[in-house]
Amino acid sequence: MDEKKKIIVTGGAGYIGSHTVVALIENGYEPIVIDDFRNSQKAVVANLEKITGQKLSVHAIDCCNEEAVRNLFASEKPMGIIHFAAYKAVGESVENPLMYYQNNLQSLVVLLKMVKEFKVETFVFSSSCTVYGEPKGAISVDEGFPIAKAFSPYGQTKIICEQIIEDFHKSHPEGKMICLRYFNPVGAHESALIGEYPIGKPNNLLPFITQTAIGKREILTIFGKDYDTPDGTCIRDYIHVCDLAEAHVRSIAFLEKQNRGLLDAVNVGTGKGTSVKEMVDTFEEATGVELKHQFGPRRQGDVPAIYANNEKMQRVLGFTPQKTIRDSITSAWNWEKYIHENESSK
Repeated sequence: MDEKKKIIVTGGAGYIGSHTVVALIENGYEPIVIDDFRNSQKAVVANLEKITGQKLSVHAIDCCNEEAVRNLFASEKPMGIIHFAAYKAVGESVENPLMYYQNNLQSLVVLLKMVKEFKVETFVFSSSCTVYGEPKGAISVDEGFPIAKAFSPYGQTKIICEQIIEDFHKSHPEGKMICLRYFNPVGAHESALIGEYPIGKPNNLLPFITQTAIGKREILTIFGKDYDTPDGTCIRDYIHVCDLAEAHVRSIAFLEKQNRGLLDAVNVGTGKGTSVKEMVDTFEEATGVELKHQFGPRRQGDVPAIYANNEKMQRVLGFTPQKTIRDSITSAWNWEKYIHENESSK
């Protein structure tokens, strides 16, 4: 039997990282998790082992610690890296920009040093549609859309990281590298053992919906009801986290097949938009739970509609998202109930 190909997954106990660990194992890879558990729960590891039926290789290392990272690469000799480990809260980045610049940029620099030093074959970077800024009007965004001025230090770190990767690749053209620009990850694993676990106030819509429904939050506020959209609320592209995880595995497989170095950027989204009101209505219809909600004023900077043009993802990665909005909502609700049951029993 062939030895399994090792993939370093930084932030592998986090929301998207944990689902990607499952997808890697399902596709015959051996994930090596780096996570210092600053923004993730240690219980995730045990739950991942339940889902996969495998003992995981997990290392509590800060990706900015070059010596510790180098020692791990020397012992594991991975063929690929998927880099998730970064701070990602927009509001926190405004309050503490230096923390974001130091962590998000330094961790990337350390990993790129490892790519060169240990001749790591493939590198997948967790980027964001944030790099496109907030374009005016309803728009389907493709990868040729211009990189815009960031509205937060978090967004700026994604832009700078992509630039660092581009500059690195010019000096290391044999590298096989891809930046995945996510739209809005939602949902949870069908087992309800892993999912999004916001620390403090959620930054995303669906956790706000489920937390309101379970009673953690009093009411959901929908910001704006007079946008130029069919129901007056903002439209976004919500992709199920398991589909997003699969896109990472397809990216590794795509890069493996290349016989020369390359650098590319690919949108990861469903290619269609869902409004905030549709999310609320679908939640109520799918769960039978009435959601207490109200309308508030528009938020500054919110565009009426933005969603991915995902034709390149389908063409290059050979992948089309499989999960529906209802799948995302149902799995997120099951996960919220799992969290509630576990917190209540403590």
